[in-house]
Amino acid sequence: MNFKTLDDIEVKSKRVFLRVDFNVPLTKTAPYTITDDTRIRAALPTIQALRKKGARLIIASHLGRPKGAPASEFSLEPVRKRLEELIGVSVAFATDCIGSEANQKALALNDGDVLLLENLRFHSEEEKNDPEFSKSLASLAEIYVDDAFGAAHRAHASIEGITHFLPVKAAGYLMKNELDYLGGAVANPRRPFVAIIGGAKISGKIDVVNSLLNKADAVLIGGGMAYTFYKAEGLEIGKSLCEDDKLDLAKKLMVLADVYGKKLLLPTDTVVADAFKNDADRKTVATSAIPADWMGMDIGPDTIGMFTELIINAQTVVWNGPMGVFEMSNFAEGTLAIAQAMAKATERGATTIVGGGDSVAALEASGLADKISHVSTGGGASLEFLEGKILPGVAALTV
Repeated sequence: MNFKTLDDIEVKSKRVFLRVDFNVPLTKTAPYTITDDTRIRAALPTIQALRKKGARLIIASHLGRPKGAPASEFSLEPVRKRLEELIGVSVAFATDCIGSEANQKALALNDGDVLLLENLRFHSEEEKNDPEFSKSLASLAEIYVDDAFGAAHRAHASIEGITHFLPVKAAGYLMKNELDYLGGAVANPRRPFVAIIGGAKISGKIDVVNSLLNKADAVLIGGGMAYTFYKAEGLEIGKSLCEDDKLDLAKKLMVLADVYGKKLLLPTDTVVADAFKNDADRKTVATSAIPADWMGMDIGPDTIGMFTELIINAQTVVWNGPMGVFEMSNFAEGTLAIAQAMAKATERGATTIVGGGDSVAALEASGLADKISHVSTGGGASLEFLEGKILPGVAALTV
């Protein structure tokens, strides 16, 4: 991938259109306030660098799914307030992302000033990648910088279309870090390379498991998706989560692992419960001995030991998806153990990467996020990148 970064372009006294991912969670009732500002803080190095370089900064983002029309519960005004607090300077706000007000406020910017545009998705043309809408966005600025890796898998106007109308384009620091770490894991990983894939369903991760089987030395499967593999092997899984329409696919993936000569490792024991609730009766059983009226909720201690040993002896580790129902404290041990093993691997010199909303949330809850080489901000984008897909937002930056 050949793309420019902030360090390759001159931005002083130039209007810079900065696409970020400020799709942050808000309270469900007015006055709407941010409940987690992680995505805003993730963009601060790029924002502050552009300001320091004398750029006249125009920041744009989507938030939620307003269905192509203005809606107060999806306004970026709460984001403006939080951004202002974080960077310590006034942040102007345009109540639309295109039109006369946005144009006037963009032209009024001085070096180092910041303008935040209203939600891009208040216009249906954003998600349609409409050329005229893209052109209108581009007319606000002279340079395009993309720091929204979390939206890089979307061919939207502010991600892909706008680049056809602004000749100078570059990746922000967050985007560059994502591409450096994920690109390294995909193209040239240090070995052993271990991938951990968890979460509820195999259906959303078929392609990434398939791709990683061809790249990683071992793929460790946990979470609800493991029970589909067990049933495909003819094992009793009780009331555990299972995608019956994916049984043949699970069989094919296991055969593929043999063809590639790679390890596809499933849990050897599981924590089962008699109901889907935190205070349910629970016990640990071998995966070949799940009672017919119980359900799998977490990986067991033997599996934790096996997975931990592989992780801490690896040189590259990618983790996507929890090992169990980590939101319930009695079934969070497996996921926490993976986070701890990742931290140990990092300490021993491995490159460790965590991606996907649930696994990132679990990592944050463990307090170990700062012990990992790279925590990806892109859920769907990081998965598609690991699958080997070309992301529209990345392709648009390539020179």
